Amino acid sequence: MDAIDRGILKLLQEDASLPIAEIGGRVGLSQTACWKRIQRLEADGVIERRVALVDPERVGLKVTALVAIETNDHSPAWIANFSSVLKAMPEVLDIYRMAGEVDYVLRVIVPDMRAYDAFYRRLIAAVPLKNVTTQFALERIKTTTALPLLADDDDDARERAPRRAAGPPSGL
Repeated sequence: MDAIDRGILKLLQEDASLPIAEIGGRVGLSQTACWKRIQRLEADGVIERRVALVDPERVGLKVTALVAIETNDHSPAWIANFSSVLKAMPEVLDIYRMAGEVDYVLRVIVPDMRAYDAFYRRLIAAVPLKNVTTQFALERIKTTTALPLLADDDDDARERAPRRAAGPPSGL
């Protein structure tokens, strides 16, 4: 992946509805060359899909919960069942397997506390768990789906940057 690919990806992450000609113009490619690059990025799995981002509060989803899960069972059968159950629950937006004391963290979004309670009851009925701890978000300060893509020159600059030893500057 080169700087042009990263430029295309940055633009698409900001607005996937931009016309191909505009994207190409911004990264210095013809419309056809730009379209071929986007097709290659999709075929390679770099671009997974293009979606519309919806404001959760405007569609009545006002409660965001971060759910920490601990389990005593780490068998392949338990993991497969756990994954299957959670993937079928539309309230679960993200599932992370963690290192440390907590085994999994979920990001769950629901309309209200009653809906969260219903989700929680379905979860604990479906899968044996050791502990479930939920923290509720009071405010969404930042949310993005855009990945922080580094340019080649950013990587090179970091590698070339001199490392300074701790202590006073020499010559004093």
